[in-house]
Amino acid sequence: MKRIEKLEYHQRLMAEMMPEHGYPFHRLIIRSGLSEKEVGEFFINCDRLSMKLKKQKAEGFVYNTPLFNEFEEGLHAELDVHEVVHSCLVQNIYPTLMKQLQKSL
Repeated sequence: MKRIEKLEYHQRLMAEMMPEHGYPFHRLIIRSGLSEKEVGEFFINCDRLSMKLKKQKAEGFVYNTPLFNEFEEGLHAELDVHEVVHSCLVQNIYPTLMKQLQKSL
């Protein structure tokens, strides 16, 4: 147990060593203590919502609120939607989706 606690402590220290604007999404994941599986679920959700956004744009659908609500509902409880959208934009993760979601913030 002591080894795990030490590793967790070192992990938090390394997250703080990352440049402030370098990898904010990764820092957010570490700070929130999310597992690889939970992050994978986030990416699957973003893939699904990106396809949905593309389809909606092709159909001329312009309202962001339903998509934003769906994104927010799919987020892990440890994550803040504002932080996630901002950090993904900085790190260029799903930029089209995040720019659209940013309009609803």
